[in-house]
Amino acid sequence: MKTSVKQGDGFLGAMIPFNRSSLQGRELEYIFQTISIGQIAGDQTFSKRCHTLLEQTLGVQRALVTTSCTHALEMAALLLDLQPGDEVVVPSFTFVSIANAFVLRGARPVFCDVRPDTLNLDETKLEALITPRTKVIVPVHYAGVGCEMDAILEVAGRHGVPVVEDNAHGLFGKYKGRWLGTFGCLATQSFHETKNITCGEGGALLINNVRFAERAEVIREKGTNRSRFFRGQVDKYSWVDLGSSYVMSDVLAAFLFAQLEVWPVIQKDRQRIWQAYHEQLAGWCDTHQVRQPIVPPHCEQAWHMYYLLLPSLRARTALIAHLKARGILAVFHYLPLHLSDMGRRFGGREGDCPVTEDVSDRLLRLPFYNSLSRADQDQVIRAVLEFPG
Repeated sequence: MKTSVKQGDGFLGAMIPFNRSSLQGRELEYIFQTISIGQIAGDQTFSKRCHTLLEQTLGVQRALVTTSCTHALEMAALLLDLQPGDEVVVPSFTFVSIANAFVLRGARPVFCDVRPDTLNLDETKLEALITPRTKVIVPVHYAGVGCEMDAILEVAGRHGVPVVEDNAHGLFGKYKGRWLGTFGCLATQSFHETKNITCGEGGALLINNVRFAERAEVIREKGTNRSRFFRGQVDKYSWVDLGSSYVMSDVLAAFLFAQLEVWPVIQKDRQRIWQAYHEQLAGWCDTHQVRQPIVPPHCEQAWHMYYLLLPSLRARTALIAHLKARGILAVFHYLPLHLSDMGRRFGGREGDCPVTEDVSDRLLRLPFYNSLSRADQDQVIRAVLEFPG
């Protein structure tokens, strides 16, 4: 159902939202099943099905669903034994979770600028940021387009620094024919309501180095060896390590599995939406000096979002207002982390990440969700084409 908008908002009628969740298959059936058999806690039937599907599809050593992508990042920080004074290289143009997960362990984020084309971590700026205190590099596959992982891994390898991929946007995307999330020793996924595949709130930790697998289970289960107990490997479980409650309820896992099992259908629908925007807005973008997303030929994107880079902050603000007046909600994206109150506490200054500072003011995201109808998308496209610039 579309959101109703009051007259005082400048539009009277139903609004096309920026995002809307939808059922993709057997979500309600599976939720009923898990409740009926009394499996509403975590790591039961549907959690295990999610783990198996992700492991078999992506070819990762282990996949563990979590309560959020944020919590999967926190698990990564624990697994890599981050200590006070350690440094973690992260892009400034990203969500705050990527910094918080490591700051909570006492580490200091070191902010890297992004490439002007893909808006991914700029691998050419990476080496200059590495010091003897650097313990992790965390590239983010922005908009589901792969970072330049060959170059990032080469730099990381020479300095002996592990890589953790933040793949919140990139599930089922590829870089040079290889799944995103399979390059770093660890990777994290998001199943938040805005993602291609969702359960409202949720995430996953992908483990590509098997040496982390058993400890990850312990950390995820409040620092106990409870998983080994349920497998019959120990006769009781106890507190053996640091940890927290990162286990997803099987009710959410039931919803999630129903979406994961039809992931090719979801991706095909989103590809259609992305391509319609890209093709039908191309002429208008050329005329109005608006840049469309850039996807390098060696990347197979995950069809996560569609954004436009307007020529100025003023133009973006005007286009958002223009669309809102026509019942369409468009939004901007990240503010530079290095210029936030917390970022400045860690040494961030204006001019440190010029590309991030520039694109943050100009980027606009158009409505993009699995159930976006052709008629509604046509309405969005017409409204953009009517914008005089």
